[in-house]
Amino acid sequence: MNEQAFEALAAKTLSRLADAIEDCGGDVEFSGGILTVATDDGRTFLLNKHAPLKQLWYSSPLSGAHHYEPKGGRWVSTRDGTDLYGRLTHELAGANIDIDLGDL
Repeated sequence: MNEQAFEALAAKTLSRLADAIEDCGGDVEFSGGILTVATDDGRTFLLNKHAPLKQLWYSSPLSGAHHYEPKGGRWVSTRDGTDLYGRLTHELAGANIDIDLGDL
């Protein structure tokens, strides 16, 4: 994947995630390519693009740091092979943000 294709895919992904989380009542800030989700109990989840490696980087107070690469139409963790949307759905549910990212 070339740099331009990655930039477009990452921007589209982050924008869609921001909209979906906000639609489910999440406290979302999306600015400068960084998606921040703050929970009522004080936890903060961060997701941003890392263009040099063509990855999305995710920081979670629950599972730590993960790097995701686009593979087969999904974002897959380089650490443990998990799907980004599945991890977000599970972790945000624990923060009372019930979201289904299956349609993204």
